[in-house]
Amino acid sequence: MSRTRYCIANWKMNFTLSDAEGFLAEWENKTLNNPHIKTIFCPSFTELFAIADILKTSSSQLGAQNVFYESTGAFTGEISCAMLKEAACRWVIIGHSERRSVLGETDDMIHQKLHQLLTEDLFPILCIGESIDERNAGQTKAVLERQLNIACENLDSSSLNKMVVAYEPVWAIGTGKTATTEMVAETHEEIRNILSIIGLNEDAISILYGGSVSADNAESLSAIENVDGFLIGGASLDVEKFYSIYNQL
Repeated sequence: MSRTRYCIANWKMNFTLSDAEGFLAEWENKTLNNPHIKTIFCPSFTELFAIADILKTSSSQLGAQNVFYESTGAFTGEISCAMLKEAACRWVIIGHSERRSVLGETDDMIHQKLHQLLTEDLFPILCIGESIDERNAGQTKAVLERQLNIACENLDSSSLNKMVVAYEPVWAIGTGKTATTEMVAETHEEIRNILSIIGLNEDAISILYGGSVSADNAESLSAIENVDGFLIGGASLDVEKFYSIYNQL
């Protein structure tokens, strides 16, 4: 079946508001003539309202880089689904390896975040991926099974079918190293099989690749059967590079 393809910019802790405004001013002049590709920008929390206003008349959509799993409460520094919705945010990245490894987020926390997003009708971008030690030990499939099983445990399958899964091998994020096309093809097929075993409509869920995606490797990666787009870090900070990747999807 024909799945939606995605070109998602994860700006991480980069760009002030003026930087973001300059980027989007250039982006507005680009021709986005493929209706099957959904473009999403995920800026810092401080920029959400302003960027939502800029994107109001655009085909591109707004996403956040994180969310907390409670609706309200004494959780200093966190942000709720209601706050994101008020900022016209529709998409939310959860489970990114930087939050897992640097900030100590567990599989259970990511499960709670996924539950909260689905409960409050936001669209999750669920990140999964293995470390270099896990891949070298032949544990990639087991790691992805664990991450997906715990994240999706006891959640409504019809709601889960609207999420997007982003495979990001930890060792390829921000390192300049990219998994080979053979590795990506094999792993994305495994992910689709895991989704089926969990009881989801695996053919309907878009699976993205992330991990040093660039204008140089996007064409070969996007040609892989089970790659439905990209979650892009560093290359999304440059308008021309990001647009080049968009055109290769």
